[in-house]
Amino acid sequence: MIKLDFSKFDGLLPAIVQDYETGEVLMVAFMNEEAWAMTLETGKATYYSRSRKKLWVKGESSGHVQHVREIRIDCDNDTVLLKVDQVGGAACHLGYKSCFFRKIENHEAVTVGEPLFNPDEVYKK
Repeated sequence: MIKLDFSKFDGLLPAIVQDYETGEVLMVAFMNEEAWAMTLETGKATYYSRSRKKLWVKGESSGHVQHVREIRIDCDNDTVLLKVDQVGGAACHLGYKSCFFRKIENHEAVTVGEPLFNPDEVYKK
């Protein structure tokens, strides 16, 4: 079994998440050793929330779970690439397919695409 290097970034690894079919980058999150182990065990993307200081299974609130289809590790064993099937089509908690729904044009952020769900309805805020 590969041994990942959790010694950097206060015990966390960046996790880049891509749509398995299209390769589109959906989000970037962080994993600690426990999140890594749970992801391997369950096949569902599990991350460590830096703001809440706890584990979270992607989709536990929204139902938009990420089923891991492929995992790649970088050359330093300190970054993970997850290729996932995104249930519900949206990875972003603001309702967009990707957290990267803005692009820079003429030094301004321009929204690309439309939200796939209303976060107020999904998260009952």
